[in-house]
Parts: sequence; C-alpha cells; structure tokens
Amino acid sequence: MKVDVYKTDGQASGKKINLSDTIFAAPQKEHLVYLAVKAQLANMRQGTHAVKNRSAVRGGGKKPWKQKGRGVARAGTIRSPLWVGGGRVFGPEPRDYSQKVNKKAKKIARRSILSARLQENRLRVLDDFGVDSGKTKDMAAILSNFEIKRERVLLIVDDAASMLLRASKNIHNLQVVRAELVSVYDLLRSKQVFLQKSAVAKLEEVLA
Repeated sequence: MKVDVYKTDGQASGKKINLSDTIFAAPQKEHLVYLAVKAQLANMRQGTHAVKNRSAVRGGGKKPWKQKGRGVARAGTIRSPLWVGGGRVFGPEPRDYSQKVNKKAKKIARRSILSARLQENRLRVLDDFGVDSGKTKDMAAILSNFEIKRERVLLIVDDAASMLLRASKNIHNLQVVRAELVSVYDLLRSKQVFLQKSAVAKLEEVLA
C-alpha cells in the first residue's frame, strides 16, 4: 500500500512511500500481543525481593523458658513467627520472573500493532530529519505541528543521531527508538507512531 510522507511542518510533502502489506496490513493477533507485553514486563522485574524466615533471623538459639511448669504456652525460640522480631512465614524470596516468547510470535505481535495504528490513522511516515541544535524546544515545535495533545509518541528512526536524542530526552511523552530495537510494549503504549522514511526499509527487514 502507498501512504503519504509528511514534512516536519505537519503537511504532506506530496511524495508517497510503499509499505509492505505483510507488515502494515497484517491481521490482528490480540492474544500474541498480550503474551509479548506480559513477557516483556515480567522480564523487567529484578526479582531481588526477600525477607528473613525464622532460620535467617539472628538470635533465638536458646529456649526462652523450660517446657513445663510455667502455665504458659511452650516456646522453643524467641524468633518464632508468632513473636515480635521473629521470622516471616512464606515471605517473598529472590526469584526469576523471566518469560520466553518465540521470535516469530513477537514479530507477529509487532506487525499486528503497526497495522492497527495505520488503520487508526495514528501512524505517519516522516521525511528524514535531524535536530542539529540539540534543543528541546526545536523538537517540541515539530511535535506541535502535528497537533498532538499529551499523547505518547513513538519516533522510529534508522539511526538515532546524538543531537536528535539530546533534543528528545526531556520531552516526557516522546520516545525515540531505532527500528531494529522497537518492542511490542513500545508500540502498544504509544498512541501516535512516527516512522522516519529511512527506517521503513529497516523495519520491514526486521519484521519480514
């Protein structure tokens, strides 16, 4: 399919670019999107949470009082979970939260979201541009030309120049990512997707 290429002033340049139907007109696979996002968020967890059980709490080696004769409950250690300062029962321990999703499934999920964004008119192809000044206000001016109101924007580029990254990093609702590194979660949480013209071929190569 052919779509318009936009300039940074928000207007169509008059040029068109051919997008692969395999990637930008793919069927919706919501369950694969769910699995891919779930796995990515799980893989971001460190899993270093821990508490001390009764064997890990310092002290408590001596029996507090004799077994019989006091008329109170039996006790073997002051570090029992029933006591203040004792260990915790069934508390969290360090664990690995990572999940695996097949590469083919992740590709299908990314195609699904890209196709949905294009159908919703939330995906635009832009002429290649840079922000030589590296100033945030210049990048913000480009976004304002597209009348975006507080929506999260994903800018997919072929090669993220240092000045472009510098101009973008202080804009809280803008994320710049290279075509080969774009993830399902990045695409899903972004309401607007901008795709630089030079990144189209790279993205099609990665998702082919």
